[in-house]
Amino acid sequence: MPIFMLLCNGQSAGRRMRDMTKWQAHGIMAGYGAARCGPVRDGETGMRVGSWMAPRMAALLAALLAAGCAPPLRPLQSLSDPEVQRVMRREQVQGLALATIENGQVAKVRVFGMRNAALGNPLTPDTVLYGASLTKTAFAYMVLQLADEGRLDLDAPLSRLLPHPLPAYRLRPFDFSDLAGDARWQALTPRMLLAHGGGFANFRWLEPDGRLRLHVDPGTRYAYSGEGYMLLQLVIEQGLGLDVGQEMQRRVFDRFGMRRTSMHWRPEFADNVADGYGFDGAVQPHERRYRVRAAGSMDTTIADQAKLWAGIMRGDGLRPDTRAALTTGWLPIASRHQFPTFDAGEAEWPQKLAAGLGVVTFEDRSGPGWFKGGHDDAAAAFVLCLETGQRCVVMLSNDVRAERIFPELGRQALGPDDMPWSWEFAWMDPQ
Repeated sequence: MPIFMLLCNGQSAGRRMRDMTKWQAHGIMAGYGAARCGPVRDGETGMRVGSWMAPRMAALLAALLAAGCAPPLRPLQSLSDPEVQRVMRREQVQGLALATIENGQVAKVRVFGMRNAALGNPLTPDTVLYGASLTKTAFAYMVLQLADEGRLDLDAPLSRLLPHPLPAYRLRPFDFSDLAGDARWQALTPRMLLAHGGGFANFRWLEPDGRLRLHVDPGTRYAYSGEGYMLLQLVIEQGLGLDVGQEMQRRVFDRFGMRRTSMHWRPEFADNVADGYGFDGAVQPHERRYRVRAAGSMDTTIADQAKLWAGIMRGDGLRPDTRAALTTGWLPIASRHQFPTFDAGEAEWPQKLAAGLGVVTFEDRSGPGWFKGGHDDAAAAFVLCLETGQRCVVMLSNDVRAERIFPELGRQALGPDDMPWSWEFAWMDPQ
């Protein structure tokens, strides 16, 4: 039973507010599993609620308790092929792969255009595309499984999780020696890193001197950072002795039947892989990434991504409270845009934009929503999910210009929304 239905039936608003501190939501997302409420028993939540994110949990529960019943859902729309092709032509997008999810199940997978226009090779559902930063959510899903098993404490400081002090690691891509003079690294936790609360720039090479640094105290503000995810990869590999590539394959890709997805290049991908296209239309051959990088090395297909996001929506392989934590807004976002990380202006978002654990959360008119995007110079990807009805639209492209049509396609698929598109895509901001 969806949690919002459970809360708006059978209890008065006054009693709901009086009992707020006693409620535990298992399966917070609408329609997921068996939502229930009741007193919290010791050891039941499976995840420690530390002081850093306790206010976020209280805010989440307050929002759920105050929510009324959502309006009826508009049926999931089936975009006509001519309409998709029209907007692709308008923005000169070479290839687009699109999937929709409803009730936590893959509803439809479609592909349009070319994987290589010059050769006339069409995109197919099994064409390998670059997953970009969608990698981060898949990695977060694996990390949460480790937390469920008690192998990783999401709120433990890194000084307890690593066998050596962080600045002692000096081998790239895990060189953190630049932090030797800043003791604040000891306050970093896996939860902060998953929520982009570490205080790092996106990547050190964006710094004027190319050196890694903490710009703010850990856990005090959202700042998108691939460096934080690489640091958490170090924790998994050096602290737990696990191979991230193997764990991702076993715990995520194999679990969901993603047979053409990997954290590194595989030779069998070569027979059906998409070249990329930049903003100027120039062709860029698909980059073969041989090193596993939690921040973004996933090669994948639209058929596989549809399975992944449907599984994430259902919460397969996670405890219900852990799946709820994935899409809980732990760290409020007050920047006008996602990038530049520390120079994106300020804004107040009525949708209560916040960082979850691998996704960004917001309050949609239909209920809780969350999203994740990614791109490089010649590829684009975006996923938008609404908990009510367990619905998602998944979009991958081998052409970065597809970002210009993602908002339009997302609204066409899921209906009117309160997605903060201009935060994700600064070009949409009229100011």
